Amino acid sequence: MTATTCHMSISLDGFAAGPDQSPENPLGVGGMQVHTWHLGEVTDEADLVAQSWLMRPRGAYVMGRNMFGPIRGPWDEDWRGWWGDEPPYHAPVFVLTHHAHDPIEMQGGTTFHFVTDGFESAFAQATAVAGDRGVDIAGGASTVRQALAAGVVDELTLDIAPVLLGKGERLFDGVAELRLAPVETLHSPHATHVRYRVER
Repeated sequence: MTATTCHMSISLDGFAAGPDQSPENPLGVGGMQVHTWHLGEVTDEADLVAQSWLMRPRGAYVMGRNMFGPIRGPWDEDWRGWWGDEPPYHAPVFVLTHHAHDPIEMQGGTTFHFVTDGFESAFAQATAVAGDRGVDIAGGASTVRQALAAGVVDELTLDIAPVLLGKGERLFDGVAELRLAPVETLHSPHATHVRYRVER
């Protein structure tokens, strides 16, 4: 069985995003600092390897609505994600939401499907179409916590940026128990990249 993966960037104080997400601040105020290791021109060898982990093809993805965009409540505008006409997923993406929405088909093989009946349903749908390429839990923090609580994550990669955000959304808030075994660690001036195996 192919492993279910999750790859998240966090600050030293554990925040995956800053506060007040908006079109001007997709990752919340200050949140972009956590992602400097892979945004723009990447030249450090460790960051390049971690970027290859992040961008490896997967059969399907699960993400939360906050990851998909800043719109809250009913869908009252034509939002198609942060990534332009050709998102980087190239596979079905199942978006958790409380508000129904027709699928959005994008260039390059990405189709966003909107799931209103919870994480387990989204994960089951993703697993059904992923084949041997497996499923990735794409974020944000709330969706990752749900995946960890459901016990479906096999490999968790953290890119720990040397910054403090002070507030925002912490990745592990409310996670009661989690045992991780380090598999590989890489260092750059921008982040420490750690691949963990989730132990059960």
